[in-house]
Amino acid sequence: MTGHKRRLERFFDVRTRKTMILPMDHGVSEGLVSGLDDMSKLISSLTDTQVKGVVLHKGTAMEQSANLSVNQNLVIHLSAGTKHGLPSYGRALVCSIQEALRIGADAVAVHINIGNDLEDRMLSDLGLVVDEAHQLGVPVLAMIYARGGQIINELDPHLVAHCIRIGSELGADIIKVPYSGDKKIFNRAVKSVSTPVVIAGGPKQDDFESFLNMVDDSIECGAAGVSIGRNIFQQPDPVSAIDKLWKRIAVTG
Repeated sequence: MTGHKRRLERFFDVRTRKTMILPMDHGVSEGLVSGLDDMSKLISSLTDTQVKGVVLHKGTAMEQSANLSVNQNLVIHLSAGTKHGLPSYGRALVCSIQEALRIGADAVAVHINIGNDLEDRMLSDLGLVVDEAHQLGVPVLAMIYARGGQIINELDPHLVAHCIRIGSELGADIIKVPYSGDKKIFNRAVKSVSTPVVIAGGPKQDDFESFLNMVDDSIECGAAGVSIGRNIFQQPDPVSAIDKLWKRIAVTG
């Protein structure tokens, strides 16, 4: 088994083969984000949870390394862009894989958006990151969304399916996409690739039970888990929310 495959195994529960990843990288794109004011407290609270990995930008990772449990994998997000940029869907690489490894990364993440005038550059970034990361034994989480001037509905089932296919064909080790809500097409897309697919949470939903039902549907359709941020860390009790979420993932799985 190659190095990146060995590291990838650490992200998945031995019994259920499911994963729960907690992204906390929103500050670069959005600025001040509710729930992320005290990163030290939040990261320290994850020690005894079922969170298998956390996604951070390099500066936060360096600051918070002492608070991260050795049982949780560190994913360094290599790409960034802000909501103020023109266009706001643009993402650029801001960290090298070598730097991520020096910080202690167990995996790296790349965010790309398709359906826009910067698509070619972001696809190129993903392809090059996968090549270099695998040479160094590092798995790649590809966050892929349909966003930009050519996109009317980001949750169009066929567009989400296309994002899944792109991640697989360009060699990502985990693919993160939104759940489209169309069980038939989502299931077909997930079954058509061997790469594990996890779903994004999107904006915080007011009804946590409805959110959990959405997660149930995605897992039933073949998703390997979740990569959810705001619907966890913006809850009044994030640790309790993590516990409830994991029970749904494990049972459904």
